[in-house]
Amino acid sequence: MMENTGIAPKHSWGQLLVVSSLIFGMFFGSGNLIFPVHLGQMAGANWFLAALGFTISGSLFPLLAIMAVVVTKSDGLLDLARPVGKHYAAIFLILVHLTIGPFFATPRTAATAYEMAAEPFIPKSFSTVGMLLFTGIFFAVTYVAATHQSALLKIVGKYLNVGFLTLLAIVFLVAFINPMGRLSQTPTATYQANATIGGLLEGYNTLDAVALLALSVTLVHAIRGLGYQGRELTKLTAKAGLISISLEVVIYFGLVLLGALSMSQLKLSANGGVALSQIVGHYFSNVGTVLLGALVTLGVLTTAIGLVSSFAQDFHKLFPKVSYLAWLRVTTILSFLVANAGLDTIISWSLPVLMLMYPLALALILLSLTVAKRSYAGLVYKVTIAFTVLPAVLDMLNSAPAIITGWAPIQTALSLYHQLIPFAGMGLGWLVPTLLGFGLSLVWGHLRLISQRGQLPERDR
Repeated sequence: MMENTGIAPKHSWGQLLVVSSLIFGMFFGSGNLIFPVHLGQMAGANWFLAALGFTISGSLFPLLAIMAVVVTKSDGLLDLARPVGKHYAAIFLILVHLTIGPFFATPRTAATAYEMAAEPFIPKSFSTVGMLLFTGIFFAVTYVAATHQSALLKIVGKYLNVGFLTLLAIVFLVAFINPMGRLSQTPTATYQANATIGGLLEGYNTLDAVALLALSVTLVHAIRGLGYQGRELTKLTAKAGLISISLEVVIYFGLVLLGALSMSQLKLSANGGVALSQIVGHYFSNVGTVLLGALVTLGVLTTAIGLVSSFAQDFHKLFPKVSYLAWLRVTTILSFLVANAGLDTIISWSLPVLMLMYPLALALILLSLTVAKRSYAGLVYKVTIAFTVLPAVLDMLNSAPAIITGWAPIQTALSLYHQLIPFAGMGLGWLVPTLLGFGLSLVWGHLRLISQRGQLPERDR
């Protein structure tokens, strides 16, 4: 470990780029590839505004999540949410890790890789067996990588991302030199009037803002392993985060543009995986299938490693009697089982959960970056989250299956919600209540502080 001499340690460009690659690789996975392409197809001529919204939720929010963990010096998601209350922090940690872990995001990595890399070469009669074998190997590799945490920086930063970015660059180069058509397609209804908001909500599907609250734990441990502490750790993380996020923004705009251009020759696809497969197949024929499969597998494997590692670390902290390796086995096995339900099923299950988790995660990021170090932070945390929970639950119910939304009391509640709360009809009903709770509690806390100081003897003020 570096000695605390008071002199700022110098980091090389090599270290900066490796950490940037680690940040990029730990959250750029299956959703980050398939959702922007489908967004481009839906947005058509309004692709730029849609891409702008997508980058806000898919790039800016994750960067702020990283900085929230670093700035507050939290040793995990449990510490980050603790000012709200220890019980809330524990519940929030469990919900986040189940969402980005074995219930949704982690299985989605393997399911996406299978559908693009293996399924095209496997007869339908052997699809079930093929899925079992592929996901079994996928999670075996993930488990082995996650058990060697000291090598995580090297595995993710130096090898997997290099291959992923090289393959993606080839696709972009060929596609933009010889575009499939013009940007003149009529957007779908959602993207005709509110393309930016539509893109922002589509970015929820990446799960990155929620995931980075948890993944940043692994990131901070890796940077500390290089010898950085305190302010230097914060500076290095901020610089590396900006580099990785900038790269991601370029990729997002490229993928959205790729999808928009494809509509001159393709029909609107069922999902981004189908769209990306068709586009790559158009340019590379049979070789394109192999290229796409390798690209997706490399991308999602890095994400899976980060997800299972952070799950095991935080659950070991919450339940210390169960070892890190035991939790690692739990999440890996559960992810393997859920992955075999298939990509379509996983995506359909995830939407209501996303509408609940994103408002709570964004509120926590806001609080961490603004009031975490103030004496009345606990008050602001509690009130802001209290104002956020109800609209988040209503957004979740609004996205739930018809068997739930068809119940009369829920229909009535949702109708009132959409009528009374600004932006509720757009899926952003949490925004005004959250900001209102934040503002009111901030003023309240400041007034309490002034009052307390006024009651002290003059020499103690």
